[in-house]
Amino acid sequence: MRLQCEVEVVSRLLPTCGLRGRGRGTRALLSLGRPPGRARDSGGGGVYLMVCTARDRVGARYKVQENIERFFTRFVEEGKATVRLREPAVDVCLSKANASNLKNFLSAVRLAHQGTNIGALPLSTLVPAKNSEVEKPKTKMIITSRRDYPLTKNFPYSLEHLQASYCKLARIDMRVLCLKKLRKLDLSHNHIKQLPATIGDLICLQELNLHDNHLESFSGALCNSTLQKSLQFLDLSQNKIKALPIQFCQLRELVNLKLDDNELIRLPFKIGQLDHLRFLSAARNKLPFLPSDFRRLCLENLDLFGNPFEQPNPLVPNIQLKIPLTLLECAARATKNYSSACMPLPVILPVPAAAAPTLFWVERGQEDGKESQNPLWLSSPSFSPL
Repeated sequence: MRLQCEVEVVSRLLPTCGLRGRGRGTRALLSLGRPPGRARDSGGGGVYLMVCTARDRVGARYKVQENIERFFTRFVEEGKATVRLREPAVDVCLSKANASNLKNFLSAVRLAHQGTNIGALPLSTLVPAKNSEVEKPKTKMIITSRRDYPLTKNFPYSLEHLQASYCKLARIDMRVLCLKKLRKLDLSHNHIKQLPATIGDLICLQELNLHDNHLESFSGALCNSTLQKSLQFLDLSQNKIKALPIQFCQLRELVNLKLDDNELIRLPFKIGQLDHLRFLSAARNKLPFLPSDFRRLCLENLDLFGNPFEQPNPLVPNIQLKIPLTLLECAARATKNYSSACMPLPVILPVPAAAAPTLFWVERGQEDGKESQNPLWLSSPSFSPL
């Protein structure tokens, strides 16, 4: 029986010397079994716990039967446990292990310690570990040319960050969709035309970069997948996308969205539902307007440069309020509007200081060959004409 995890072997005598352990484990392979010459020995005395690391692939062996003082399994669900040995006085601290595999391994170690039902245990032959078994799992891989792209080997299942750019990929490799621990996927600068719906099975995916591809649409099935709860960064710039599906607004964990250099003619009308969106870039598209729900966004950075936004076309005429005219200006306008045959002229006569100003009209016309004056009084009643 074998278990891959991180292990730290801590001597309990260190505190007496004023020392303490590193507090950090190394990648190791734990094996429960017998040495090669004792493979058929049915007794429990020949069962050992062997710890192999990258520095010591041969491994250190510890007797198991009646040599375990205590098991510490409080955090076994988190992949952590400690096995305290009597001789030597050390604690074998395990971490970052698969919880289910760790439980099975500890159960087998407990039975070997008790010396009961040894023949039924799946014991291994204690041999040196391989390099691949003790090396730290690879979590990051960057490929920037088609020549370096793996064609015959699988991607490491422990990958959390994968970049495959400038590889001329026409579709997404199905082997990538098996990387369940993947958090960041960068497939920029390729020839991808369509996204498979199975991308939604990458339950840990937080960043998806599809910059500079040949995408013409974004699948609505992806918007209804587990990406709703994980995806925070999405780069769809430099593609051929004309519109995003209505379901796009279900990606409510999005923080950064890039849509530059596409052929977008509209944004989703429910885009205001993206509560966590803080950075939006949709420059150099064909957007004539923004949806009314756009005002609900709480953005820190917005780039809409190079879009042919239309000017507003109001349905009602533009009404401008005007200040009421003075009496003198009203009279002057009325004078200007009179016909040439009857041209009114405003005359202001001097009046005593105690009286209010008087404005009257002198109409000049022809009546039987004589000029006539017809005053129109606009004065206070206390003032009489001359």
